[in-house]
Amino acid sequence: MMSNCIQYADEPPAATEARRDPGAAKDGRRPPMTAILRTPVTDASAWHAADCPDPAAWTFVLSGVQLAELDAALAQARARGETGPGFAREAFPLPTLGPVLDDVSDEIQYGRGFQVIRGIDPARHEPEDLKMVLWGIGQYLGTGIVQNKQGELIGQVMDHGDKFEGPDPYLSGVRFYRTNLDLPPHTDSCDVVGLMCVRRAKTGGESSVVSSTALYNEILKTRPDLIESLCEGFHVDLAAKTGNMNEVTSQRIPVFAYYQGALSCRYNKRQLELGAEKSGHPLTARQQEAIDYVRELSLDPRFKLAMDLWPGDIQILNNRTTLHARERFEDHAEADRKRLMLRIWMITPEGRPVAPEMLNQLNTGPRGGVAARQ
Repeated sequence: MMSNCIQYADEPPAATEARRDPGAAKDGRRPPMTAILRTPVTDASAWHAADCPDPAAWTFVLSGVQLAELDAALAQARARGETGPGFAREAFPLPTLGPVLDDVSDEIQYGRGFQVIRGIDPARHEPEDLKMVLWGIGQYLGTGIVQNKQGELIGQVMDHGDKFEGPDPYLSGVRFYRTNLDLPPHTDSCDVVGLMCVRRAKTGGESSVVSSTALYNEILKTRPDLIESLCEGFHVDLAAKTGNMNEVTSQRIPVFAYYQGALSCRYNKRQLELGAEKSGHPLTARQQEAIDYVRELSLDPRFKLAMDLWPGDIQILNNRTTLHARERFEDHAEADRKRLMLRIWMITPEGRPVAPEMLNQLNTGPRGGVAARQ
């Protein structure tokens, strides 16, 4: 059983500062008032690596009965003519596992913000069946959305062999998840992300998670002068997601935003830097220092929780309260042994509150997915 849902307490008047957005009068896209939280967050999303030493505390192991339910639900979906992701929760009934996944969802939304589900054997399933199982589980945690310009609901996180020049794939419109490179701490453009490990790399590829809430608390403690820069908003580069090398978010998106008692984060250092260049609004020295400091803290062992994912493991993360990263990896030579993770992006409109200015991350409207363009 997961921890109980955390109830957000109203902050005292001194805890937040209502700041008028200087850009609102120009483009009208952002709300005229943004609350900046000036006191530490104390809910369960603010954790340090030392708080999570035992993987058993955040790993749920599926029982034989629950694994049988997954098999039965997959068979029912196939019998109804489903051939891939896209079906509703009702089409994938999980009588005993479903309530457990509801508890997992509560933990993701209102608890520590991450969970691992263990027990599925990828060797028992065809690749397309694994996608359907991940999608079916995902429908108990949120609503799936398109995650790439190919229009996929389940993406393959692996080295696709995409060509790019230099050390930065973004400059060639290539997304990092399609390479074997080190993937620095970041958030994805959705509320919740699920990653199923199908095959491990020959070496490397270790996953890690950081509480973005804990990072905010540390910045408040050590560099409070940077908080406003992180809350004022940035145009974010979208080239690798959309295929348009000049596209940035139509509105400024803050790295941190406090709304209705909940703190949320949206962070990808390189996308912030490229978005500033392409939008014609270069980062100020203070803004650059601020996003650099977030990167520095996210790599600090005090905050960075390493995860060793094994075939069949499903890592579930709240993108609003955690950052995640991956180490560079070396693949096996054989194609059928190469590292493979299946990914689902989910939105949770009924979940924890998220500031309106953080919702249109892909120029497709609030909580919209990537527009399919290929």
